[in-house]
Amino acid sequence: MDSGGTFTDVCLFSEDTGEMRIWKVPSTPDDPSRGIAEGVEQGLAQVGAIAADLSFFGHGTTVATNALIELRGARTGLIVTDGFRDLLEIGRQKRPSLYDMMADKPEPLVSRDLRREVPERLRSDGSVELPFDESAFREAIRKLKDDGVQSLAISFLYGFLNTTHETRARAIASEEMPDAFICASYEVAPEFREFERLSTTVVNAYLGPVMQRYIRRLSDRLTELGLTVTPQLTQSNGGVIGFAAAAALPVRTVLSGPSTGVVAAQAIGMSVGIPDVITFDVGGTSSDVALLKDGVCSLTGEADVQGYPIKAPMLDIHTVGAGGGSIAAVDSGGLLKVGPRSAGADPGPVCYGLGNEEPTVTDANVVLGTLNPGEILGGRMKLRRDLAEAAIARLADRLGLSTMETAQGIVSVLTANMAKAIRVISVQRGHDPRDYALMAFGGAGPLHAARLARELDMDKVIVPLTPGTLCATGLLLTDLRADFAVSRLLRLDESALPLLAEGYDELARQAADWSATEKIATEARALTRTVDMRYQGQNYELPVTLPEGPMTVGTLETMISRFEDEHAQRFGFTAPEAAIQIVTLRVEASGHVPKATFETQDDAGPDASVAVTGTREVWMPEASGFVTAETYDRGMLKPGNVIEGPAIIDQMDTTTVLLPEMRAIVHPSLTLILEVRT
Repeated sequence: MDSGGTFTDVCLFSEDTGEMRIWKVPSTPDDPSRGIAEGVEQGLAQVGAIAADLSFFGHGTTVATNALIELRGARTGLIVTDGFRDLLEIGRQKRPSLYDMMADKPEPLVSRDLRREVPERLRSDGSVELPFDESAFREAIRKLKDDGVQSLAISFLYGFLNTTHETRARAIASEEMPDAFICASYEVAPEFREFERLSTTVVNAYLGPVMQRYIRRLSDRLTELGLTVTPQLTQSNGGVIGFAAAAALPVRTVLSGPSTGVVAAQAIGMSVGIPDVITFDVGGTSSDVALLKDGVCSLTGEADVQGYPIKAPMLDIHTVGAGGGSIAAVDSGGLLKVGPRSAGADPGPVCYGLGNEEPTVTDANVVLGTLNPGEILGGRMKLRRDLAEAAIARLADRLGLSTMETAQGIVSVLTANMAKAIRVISVQRGHDPRDYALMAFGGAGPLHAARLARELDMDKVIVPLTPGTLCATGLLLTDLRADFAVSRLLRLDESALPLLAEGYDELARQAADWSATEKIATEARALTRTVDMRYQGQNYELPVTLPEGPMTVGTLETMISRFEDEHAQRFGFTAPEAAIQIVTLRVEASGHVPKATFETQDDAGPDASVAVTGTREVWMPEASGFVTAETYDRGMLKPGNVIEGPAIIDQMDTTTVLLPEMRAIVHPSLTLILEVRT
């Protein structure tokens, strides 16, 4: 299950037959658990099953993300080292926009009156400078309790090097406020950089009660349905964890939704023999892009979500506010602007007929004919083309353009926004998009993929079999996963070897404890070690994978070689004479679980005429106006079939647009490969 802002997606896989079935239901923003329960019931009904038949239940959600974006978290208190009360607002002393003197900084998640200081101090080596004042801490806790806080964050200076003070503070807080959500920085983000560690701990506390309520409500609904297996929730790193772990560390789920789409893209890219892929996931509210080199998406240890720095392991995904529900409007300069405002699921685009009067990207596609102007979701949702056309006509009058020019303009602006997002994760990091294939998914990804590929001069587009529900599909392709980290600022030489060995042994013990809690069999466990490194004097690090085995001089040589390769890739140079510094040690623990598989079929030849359902008049600027495009039923296509553009390929969960100069070939796995004709 993947719960988005507009639709909740269901993907079911039969371990007995290998059959995969998908389903979609409208999301229920007032109570997302209701939409999940309805999706479970309807999805199981499609295959004649009941909840008790399920052997695995995975769930991706945007609850934490939306609560942070909309500032709907809990009333949170914060206790810090004496003298650091205002660190949450001071941050790095950076303006959100360098040349915009009026730019607003994000609102602090904890107001100043709910931030308290207590006497205690650790030195930069972890030794105690000033003992922890327990009585002052109890007094601070009681004042916050009187102020009505529901959640508490604890973050002391250098708490990641010596957890004694934070551990004791957390124990006292649990005594004084047994009903509150409490977290300390050593368990949320045990890494250096005091502001980012503080921010991450505060975000976790702010989201804690929200996620706990949601998980409790969802668990009750699933139990009522008869679910007997332990449900799992997606993390930002692409793996899944149990509901209890997710409730304790909700900050790890802020990219829960899009991460499993990338996991599925990894598997599909490898299955069709194209490991170098840029993913393009377009939903109703936003678009998410990621780069996969040799079938692997890199992890990042830090991200900025709505202006709030978060130090947590997550797939390197870049998000922009541009999706099918993005609203088109005229800005203060008289120019067309698309997003980031979205019509969401309710009232949704104008063509839904639910009261919205502002045109969206979906309305533009309905008017252009690229999207079926009468119905979507296999006929389950009817559309009103007349309402969409009237809304875009009103916008066209303000712009001084025709209705069709305005509709195409909306799509063109959206394409430019998406191209910019892809350049961030490719060109700006030393990768040429032309060396990659574009994998399009999400409800609107295949609708816009051909034009985006042309904008970026990419000659190949991959459209999975179930693109509109790929994030849900990815949940059936991922493993249980948890990440552990500890900061150790060390110069990379032989003197670091014992400290490296000690650090990784401790992380391995934490990983073993987690594996035992999740009941992962010994033979299903795996560990991957990485290290964040930099040249001494730099302020940001690059992750490097460590070889297996004990720490030796050979390990150090491998670390240096891999770091220099990464540095050359990212920045275009190396500095052999400069000292290299180790910053953070990381361990990724995973537990293998049975996964869905992609079945292949025999070649049926190039003739795709059996899948033709008719024709549709489609506005295509590439042809300077309307063209008659054949329409195809994706479910009728067979391996080896070839479709020449212009064409429209319809399916329940999305629509694929084929431009005049393109052709589509059906892979044996039923994946579509779109290519530019030569």
